[in-house]
Amino acid sequence: MTAASGPSTSQAPDLRKADDPAQVSRVAWAALGVVYVVWGSTYLAIRVTVETVPPMTSAAIRFLCAGLLLAVVLSLRQGPKALAVTGRQLGSAALVGLMLLVGGNGLVVFAERSVPSGLAALLVAAVPLWVVLLRRATGHRTPAATLAGVLVGLVGLGVLTVPGLRGEVRLGGMLTVIGATVLWSSGSFLAARLPMPGNALVASVYEMLAGGLGALVLAAVRGELTGFEPSTVSTASWLALGYLVLFGSLLAFTAYAWLLQHAPLPLVATYAYVNPVVAVFLGWLILAEPLTWPVLLGGAIVVAGVCLVVRTER
Repeated sequence: MTAASGPSTSQAPDLRKADDPAQVSRVAWAALGVVYVVWGSTYLAIRVTVETVPPMTSAAIRFLCAGLLLAVVLSLRQGPKALAVTGRQLGSAALVGLMLLVGGNGLVVFAERSVPSGLAALLVAAVPLWVVLLRRATGHRTPAATLAGVLVGLVGLGVLTVPGLRGEVRLGGMLTVIGATVLWSSGSFLAARLPMPGNALVASVYEMLAGGLGALVLAAVRGELTGFEPSTVSTASWLALGYLVLFGSLLAFTAYAWLLQHAPLPLVATYAYVNPVVAVFLGWLILAEPLTWPVLLGGAIVVAGVCLVVRTER
């Protein structure tokens, strides 16, 4: 899951109209590679982080630090006035941030204490399917091919739940991830319909700060802050958390925002089905997460469904 929703693509320029198309194309592929690898690897980093850091505490640290750093960068590059927003825009960004980062990402962090990172990534890959269903429920006309992709993806989700039904993975953890995808999809859906800040990076600042504060409140309610000793956190967890802040929430999202303005949307959207493949591979390679037949088959079906949705929706 990304750090925040991306900017509008209604006025994204065509790469062919750039002054140096070859150079822009090279930069675009490099940025896409960053999104592929970094966002795909965040599931692994989350898994390592929550080994010794309480889940909501780690989410609070991640998004508060990322939000503050992004605010500083924007202030230095564009001046403090760049962060000015109206009260309605601030409220909208805060609501979306809570849904995306506390309800969506926060629940994934919570679930990854018991759910393998690769499996979590495959479950999260279903986000575009829920978005399509939300749009259809509000009267949006949906092509038959898109609905077929949704049905294929839901079948894949059913296959992915087999380890939970067998007791190999905690079913509650898997259902938590699915709940997170519904909340993330709902937040993404609302972001396009609320009076958000015009600059996507500015919106991200307030979304991440709201999400970080929300996660901090939940951490306090759950008692995570009581007795939490930073000295007990392993070096691996600190490094993974730093990676999530600097690379997952700043570098990759900046690359994604740039891509939405300089690359064809169908190309950018391929991250939705490349990320889970990267996550499964890294989980197997680094954490020795098992590649069972439900994970491989269900994951392939989900990715195929998402691919069909992305290609038909564009």
